[in-house]
Amino acid sequence: MPDQHVTPHPDGWQVKGAGNSKATSVHSTQKDAIAAAKTIAKNQSAEVVIHRQNGQIRAKDSYGNDPYPPRG
Repeated sequence: MPDQHVTPHPDGWQVKGAGNSKATSVHSTQKDAIAAAKTIAKNQSAEVVIHRQNGQIRAKDSYGNDPYPPRG
């Protein structure tokens, strides 16, 4: 299951599976791209990796096989 990355795109923001050369989808806002990425990640039990405009990782959300599940 490839992680879904939300990264800047010339037309706004893109959702791109890790290792893919093409964007899965392109959105005008980061918020819309994150929503699309979460839907894909939930279906694939993958992780969403959200990047800033400069490419730095801003946040990660895991859906499914969490390598560090909460204890308790």
